[in-house]
Amino acid sequence: MPKLSTREKIVSAAVDRFHALGYSACGVQEIVDAAGVPKGSFYNYFKAKELLAVEVLGAYWQDVRIDMLADNSAAPLERIRGHFEHIASLYAGFGYERGCLIGKFVQELSETTPRIRQDVAGEVARWIGLLASAIREGQADGSIARELDADKIARFLVNSWGGAAAGMKIVRSRAPLDDFFSTTFSLLLPPSPSSRARRNPVQRSSVDKRRRAKRAAARELR
Repeated sequence: MPKLSTREKIVSAAVDRFHALGYSACGVQEIVDAAGVPKGSFYNYFKAKELLAVEVLGAYWQDVRIDMLADNSAAPLERIRGHFEHIASLYAGFGYERGCLIGKFVQELSETTPRIRQDVAGEVARWIGLLASAIREGQADGSIARELDADKIARFLVNSWGGAAAGMKIVRSRAPLDDFFSTTFSLLLPPSPSSRARRNPVQRSSVDKRRRAKRAAARELR
């Protein structure tokens, strides 16, 4: 493995410390101590902690692989599930004790951190957009229910995942994530013909009337 540069050591240490402590509770001294570099080195690369945080978020977005959602070599439903399973595997690496770094930063956003706010808002919007596009592709090929609003469902997936990740930290297990997978992916699937009939009793009644009329007509012909 190639030796990390001083800048890379700082960024790597910041990813870990921000994830463990949050933005506000993590000072520059905490980061340079974890990186094993002098404090003066920090300011050679970053003029402020907020600028380092923006770079850390960029590295985190790469780690969670939202680009998987645009991979047309996989079926839409498969790539959506694969993306969230990938994030779940990252959580597993921390023993389910650390949730989403984005969620941790969102909780601490303020008017004094405009660059972080701008970065988070932009990347979350891109995440939702990629999910919505994959959902529309699935609706076009019939693997995802066509009656769903793709944009609303994409926002729902992101928000539900955040809640599941928070619950995961509380119980320190994958169980809340499994609840997310079983519930949300059942929602995405198109209804079966029998369930569609149950959900539309007016249409079912109309079909039953036509069938009775045909049977009555057949008896009269006899």
